[in-house]
Amino acid sequence: MKWFAAGLSLVNIATIAGLLLGILGGGLDEGFAVLALILGIAAAIWAWNGSSRFAPKKIVVTRPALPLPKSKRARRRLKLKEEPVVPPPRGAFHLWAWAVGIVFAIFAVRSFCWVLWIHENHLRIQSPNNLGDLALHLTYINYFANGVALWPDNPIYVFSKLRYPAGVDFFNSLLLLLHFDLIRVLVWSGLLGCAATFYAFYRWGGPFAVAGFLFNGGLAGFAFFASHQFIDYQGQKFAWKSIPLTMFVTQRGLLYAIPAGLLLLLHWRRKYFPGEGDTSLGGRRGLVPWWVEWSIYATMPLFHFHTFLALSGLLAFWLLLGDGQMRKEIAILFGAALIPASGIVWMITDHFQAKSILQWAPGWLQSDPAFSTGGMSGIVRFWLENFGLLLPAVLVLAGVVGWRMWKNITPSPSPPPTVPASPPPAPNPNSDPVPTSTSTSTRRLRWSGWRSRIDPATWRAFAFIAPALGIFLFAIFVKTAPWGWDNTKLMIWAYFIWLPFLWRELLARWHVMIRAGVCFVLFFSGFVSLFGGLKEGIPGFDIADRTEVNSVAHAVKKLPVKERFAAFPTYNHPLLLNGRKVVLGYPGHLWTQGFADYGKVENQLRGLMAGVPDWRERARALQARYLFWGNEEKRAYAGSLQPWIGQAAVVASGPWGTIYDLQRPVSPGGE
Repeated sequence: MKWFAAGLSLVNIATIAGLLLGILGGGLDEGFAVLALILGIAAAIWAWNGSSRFAPKKIVVTRPALPLPKSKRARRRLKLKEEPVVPPPRGAFHLWAWAVGIVFAIFAVRSFCWVLWIHENHLRIQSPNNLGDLALHLTYINYFANGVALWPDNPIYVFSKLRYPAGVDFFNSLLLLLHFDLIRVLVWSGLLGCAATFYAFYRWGGPFAVAGFLFNGGLAGFAFFASHQFIDYQGQKFAWKSIPLTMFVTQRGLLYAIPAGLLLLLHWRRKYFPGEGDTSLGGRRGLVPWWVEWSIYATMPLFHFHTFLALSGLLAFWLLLGDGQMRKEIAILFGAALIPASGIVWMITDHFQAKSILQWAPGWLQSDPAFSTGGMSGIVRFWLENFGLLLPAVLVLAGVVGWRMWKNITPSPSPPPTVPASPPPAPNPNSDPVPTSTSTSTRRLRWSGWRSRIDPATWRAFAFIAPALGIFLFAIFVKTAPWGWDNTKLMIWAYFIWLPFLWRELLARWHVMIRAGVCFVLFFSGFVSLFGGLKEGIPGFDIADRTEVNSVAHAVKKLPVKERFAAFPTYNHPLLLNGRKVVLGYPGHLWTQGFADYGKVENQLRGLMAGVPDWRERARALQARYLFWGNEEKRAYAGSLQPWIGQAAVVASGPWGTIYDLQRPVSPGGE
């Protein structure tokens, strides 16, 4: 746990330090990157020194031996009673831990060692789900490394600041400035993120929680028994897709957000709800120092906004129902995190201008024709096929824990009055009058100490299960992004919180055969889809021509990074892959970032590239100094008049295309 907290603190503090240095210095450079990483390493050492071990050393208390009784039977009973229970060796993995660990290693190596590689003359990726996402991450990494002023303009939309929680990309750009190879940075970031995620899930809920992350799914994968093929059955027509394949690999912010979020959950579970195995030495509460807790929570929006929402919902629930000490500590954490978290949200939402952040949209994707057939039967089928046994199991879990809570907090009936043995003493006229009815005060007394009457394990389970259910329902009824599927980023946190309690409060109490059957129904579909998705990535997918990307990088190296290019809007344009600004990027990326009205800009750009008479005015309106005419532009604008030829200076040209400076006319004797 000490190394775990130290590694997350290194990433967090180095990223925030680099961001602040870049804002003050007008952009990143090699010196700022070195300083930011030094500060991150110093924070990691401080966090390591101040964090607790997950399983503290046991204190052995010796006591003087008691005299043995004379009876042999009594001596045997005493020996059995006082014989200590020897715990299993520290760190020992049982069979299922090894099983899920091996599967996690297979997933990590297959997904991230081939996250991006060179095949002949092409840049190739392993996952088809990652085709557009990785291209956008490459854009941001190179964009930050180019030294743009921070917080930067949006590289894929002309009239906006960057609208994306790009914390992990920013950290990768620091490594790029230190001359680390980009592909190695992507690979090692993925592998280390996988190691941290496996450790966090194992500590959070054991092998069951690790399996829940790897094999989430409903009933889609049971089609395997009809086709006998390992394919990703959850990949197309189902909304509850494989979390590892469609989210963890594609959304690089989760490489940090999931382990960091689980660290906070582990810390809060021990700090606010200590139970068996959760005691610590020296009176220390929690797992990490307060500054680590605060820094990870307050800066989470920079890495993953939906994780921040989920953690805030959990804290808000405890703020309402916790005891006085808990409410005080959570209020202090909220107050300390308010300014930095609000500032980051203000920054990544373009000063709160990003649209469709919160909208009432009940039903999640049950009305989307891509995922549901509609009608009452279609709705029932949608939830059953996507989640299978998960939602019924969670409802049973909530009912069982809720019933235990109710039995604990319900006031017990008053005992029947007893007849006094002697008459009561005469009232003292100098004392206060005795109330004639004590029913109201007795009721208040009974309800005021309701927490003290609750079993600690029941209270701890309720304190996590209830807010997780609220987070899930919120994601079902309120849209937090323009695309409804993006609510999955919030729903997964409700799922992650449920996992250890599903096992401890429900499944672990059942017969082993029933337990095995439930786990099979819960995880078989995700198991088939995971291995099917990994198999589908063979032999990979081309994302770009390596020679073209390198040639364009050389051509634009001397051009100002603040200037914008007019080019065809696509996800893998060589300009974007080199971290340069274009008027418009891929429309799918624009829509998910809240640019619902980009059509006007797209029409203006189309007219400019077609060479309409007012092309110069359009270029000025779109803030495009340079025009890129390459292979994509030749295909998309085949009928263009290209009036800039002979009127705008040529900056660079080659087999990949030509770059024109629209603000500089052709020099005498030039083209």
